[in-house]
Amino acid sequence: MRHLGTVITAMVTPFDDNLRVDLKRMAELTDYLIDLGSDGLLVTGTTGESPTLTNEEKVALWETVVKAARGRVPVMLGTGSNNTEQSIALTKKAEEVGGDAILLVTPYYNKPPQNALFAHFRAVAAATKLPVMIYNVPGRTGRNIEAPTVARLAHEVPNIVAVKEAGGDLDQVSEICSLVPEGFAVYSGDDSLTLPMLSLGAKGVVSVASHIVAGQMRQMIASFTQGDWKHAKDIHLRYFSVFKGLFFTTSPSPVKSALKLMGFPVGGLRLPLLPLTEAEEEKLKGILQEAGLI
Repeated sequence: MRHLGTVITAMVTPFDDNLRVDLKRMAELTDYLIDLGSDGLLVTGTTGESPTLTNEEKVALWETVVKAARGRVPVMLGTGSNNTEQSIALTKKAEEVGGDAILLVTPYYNKPPQNALFAHFRAVAAATKLPVMIYNVPGRTGRNIEAPTVARLAHEVPNIVAVKEAGGDLDQVSEICSLVPEGFAVYSGDDSLTLPMLSLGAKGVVSVASHIVAGQMRQMIASFTQGDWKHAKDIHLRYFSVFKGLFFTTSPSPVKSALKLMGFPVGGLRLPLLPLTEAEEEKLKGILQEAGLI
C-alpha cells in the first residue's frame, strides 16, 4: 500500500464567478499545495463542499487532481455519503479514475447503530482494492463511530487501513490506538489536536490549515517523531490561533477567505454556505497577521 502522507490537505473546491467548478484553478491549487508542503491530498471531502457537488463534478475534480499531481503525492478521493449503494458506485468510479485511496465519511442524518455502521463501511470497502480511510466527525454527521467499531473494522476488513478521527475526544483516540492492530493509521481530523494526538500514536493529520501552513505542520510532526518535542510544541503554539481561527464559523468559509488574503483566491461558496462578512474577514486577517502569515 502506498503511504498516505502525514499532512493530507482536505482541498477546497474552487468556483468561478457563477459558482461553477473551476477545474483550471483546481489544477493550480494542486501544485500550490504540493509546493507548500502537503504530502497528501484529499479531494471532495467536507472541506471541498462535497454535499453541494454533483457526482459528475466530483469525477471531474478527481480526474483533474490525479492528473495534476502526477504521482508526486498520494491522492485520496472522498466517496462517502448516507447512501451505501451510491457510495459503492462512486468508490468504483474513484478506482477507475486512478485515486490512491478512498475516504468514507460516517453516513449522516440516518444515525445508524454501530453494527449498521460496520456493515456500511465493510460493504463499500469490499467494492474496491484501494486502501480506505474512515472518517469520524460526529459534530457534522450526528453519529459517533465508537472505538470498538473502528477496531472491528481494522481487524476484519483488510483494506480499511486508517481513520480520520475528528470527534474531539482524546479519550476515544486513546481507546482506538489501544485497540487497533499495528500498522493501522490514526489521523487527526482537527488541526489543533494534531500534536496531542501524535502523543497518543496518531500518524498525521487530514488538515484544513495546511492550505496555508502545510510546511510548518510537517515540520511539527517531523520534530515530534524525531524527539524534538519542544520544537514541535513551539510550532503548535505559534499557529494554534490559526488552527482555531479557521473554524470560528463554518468551514470552509474561513479557509477560502484565508487563501484570498494570501493571494490565491478560489472563489465563493455554494449555498447553504456563504463567504465571510467584511467584519469576519477582518477578524481572520488579524489572526493571519498575528501569526506572521500576511
